[in-house]
Amino acid sequence: MVAEAGPAVVSIDTLRLRRSKEDSFLNPLPIPEVPVRQGQGSGFIFTPDGKIMTNAHVVEGASAVRVTLPDGRQYDGKVVGTDSLTDVAVVQIDAENLPTVQLGNSDTLVPGEWAIAIGNPLGLSNTVTAGIISATGRASNEIGAADKRVSFIQTDAAINPGNSGGPLLNAAGQVVGVNTAVISQAQGLGFAIPINTAYRIAEQIITTGRAQHLYLGIRMVQLTPEVAAQIRQDQPNWTLNQTQGTLIIGIAPNSPAAKAGLQAGDWIAKINDVNQPSPQQVQSVVERTKLGEKVTLEIQRGDRRQTVSLQPEPMPPELYPSSQPE
Repeated sequence: MVAEAGPAVVSIDTLRLRRSKEDSFLNPLPIPEVPVRQGQGSGFIFTPDGKIMTNAHVVEGASAVRVTLPDGRQYDGKVVGTDSLTDVAVVQIDAENLPTVQLGNSDTLVPGEWAIAIGNPLGLSNTVTAGIISATGRASNEIGAADKRVSFIQTDAAINPGNSGGPLLNAAGQVVGVNTAVISQAQGLGFAIPINTAYRIAEQIITTGRAQHLYLGIRMVQLTPEVAAQIRQDQPNWTLNQTQGTLIIGIAPNSPAAKAGLQAGDWIAKINDVNQPSPQQVQSVVERTKLGEKVTLEIQRGDRRQTVSLQPEPMPPELYPSSQPE
């Protein structure tokens, strides 16, 4: 497995340009900018013509990117695009007939499967760690990464700084996730972006130069008996009869939800074919919807239920990259 995937796992060094601190009086000529190493991460080649998948945080803000293959070859990399909401980026190098990884299907992962991570922690090329898939579908707010829009894979395979952007493999040697060190203080916990999500975003970046996220324009909360009790106290006019599921607590102006007449206080009974969805499931349905398609919401407002059909729209730029309505 490692012998097959390892040659396609690369080291990514990012550089930024900084002017020398020489005295301008003694050196009146323009002082050249010198490259200074900014950071290091990992990535993997997924097309023979040199397209590399990595984390957005590995390459964002870099003046230059240097890619090193395990066989020692080095290339200048061009950042094709980044997406901060999913932490996915694509880097291109000018080369052909390169070794590539095999992509798997992250939707079929179950806890307990073997997991192997390959990366370059502390600059140590092609470091391999093994473990299992500990959980799937970890919401970004559950793991302290609320600014991300990803249902993370959790693994106990060691993922340290420098591993970010490297592949997480299944027992067949297929890439099922993109490792990301989003929680630096985690002990024995690693997280990865599902490859189905990462590849979809990468394709959008390659095709259009940027990722496109659709949104409804609703702000949601996961109900518990305690949360429901607090909402009834703070918002008595909402007539909340539920103690679990997802409640809409805000509507973005001029959003698809606003145009469809949704209101704060609406309880989501169903989205498409998912009954009593969690906020994460609502987000997932919207993410998988293609531009121009509609989603169907069954909502409860007070004692009355109604069905609303609405068409998700591209998320406005002002909602990137901080926490945004769904």
